Amino acid sequence: MRKILLQLDSAPQPSVFDAITALDSEDCVMLRHGGVTDENVVPLVHGCMFTRSPRDIGGTAIFIGGSSVEESEKILKKVRHTLWSPFDASVMFDPNGCNTTSAAAVRSMTSACCVKGKKVVILSGTGPVGQRSAGLFMGLGASVLITSRNIDKAKTVADAVRERFGSSPDCAVMRQDSDLPSVLDGAVAVLCCGAAGVRLIPESIWKEHPTLKVVADVNAVPPLGAEAVETGWYGREESGKLLYGAIGIGGLKMKIHHRAVARLFESKGLVLDTESIYELAASAE
Repeated sequence: MRKILLQLDSAPQPSVFDAITALDSEDCVMLRHGGVTDENVVPLVHGCMFTRSPRDIGGTAIFIGGSSVEESEKILKKVRHTLWSPFDASVMFDPNGCNTTSAAAVRSMTSACCVKGKKVVILSGTGPVGQRSAGLFMGLGASVLITSRNIDKAKTVADAVRERFGSSPDCAVMRQDSDLPSVLDGAVAVLCCGAAGVRLIPESIWKEHPTLKVVADVNAVPPLGAEAVETGWYGREESGKLLYGAIGIGGLKMKIHHRAVARLFESKGLVLDTESIYELAASAE
């Protein structure tokens, strides 16, 4: 009996990236659906549940992707409500790669520097990767500060992070380089999560900063979020700092993604979300 992975994507066309990554992870048949919503997903899930016996349902798994994390979260909620034992296929949630990317970034940075009881800054941290990275860092005992150009947006995101992870990051406005000294005051690590092609921290600031030990950037499009941190670097030491670029972090992200997809077929009833995907990071290295 073949392994089957049901790909549910909120975008009109299901992600080719997610499909290729899944097929590189596991020898399986993919059933790919775009335009999925929380209102039309139930029949798709039922198609997975009732075509195989409870004994064989472990050979069926569900991957929830999509370009809108908010819409995909609604789909995840409906999928979890629809599945029930003994027809409880395993589920992985990773729209826009938010969970695998944050897991890779946090694992890389914390392997280089203990963050427990320390300050970590996530520049432009209001997006999906920034939010999940904040949750993971706080779960490891760090004090987290997220920045945004809009303080109201940052506070709204902080509330959402508290609701999801149980703790709330601090917030600060950052619109220009002159805001960085106060933002980075006392920080041991900084993660750049801004939009592609937006520089967030100049080389002169991270190089001379007295407490920073780790600088990481998940943007691979020039100009880079962390100036002069090359995309392929993974633990490169410069000026007493350990540096991680987007492609370097991306290498671990892909390993985590592969490991997570494989894990779906090892046990039924799993829901691989932020924390559980992060737990796989150590075995993926």
